[in-house]
Amino acid sequence: MSTENSGLNRYIKCSEIMRKWINSITNAFDYSCTNGFTEYSNNKINVLKRNAYGFRNFRRFRNMILHMFA
Repeated sequence: MSTENSGLNRYIKCSEIMRKWINSITNAFDYSCTNGFTEYSNNKINVLKRNAYGFRNFRRFRNMILHMFA
C-alpha cells in the first residue's frame, strides 16, 4: 500500500511535498554549499538596525556593519 492510496490526508500531503522537493532535498546532501552565512549576516544587520533605531547618520551605520564583520 502506498501513501497515496492510504486515504490519510497527512500522508498524502507529505508525499506530495516530498515529490515536489526531492531534487532540492538530495542536492542538500550532495553539495555542502548553503546560504547559511548570508542568512546569519542578514540577521545580524537587522538586529543592529533595530538597536540603532533613530540614528540619522548612514555613514556611521555602515561603519558599524563593517566593524561588526571585521
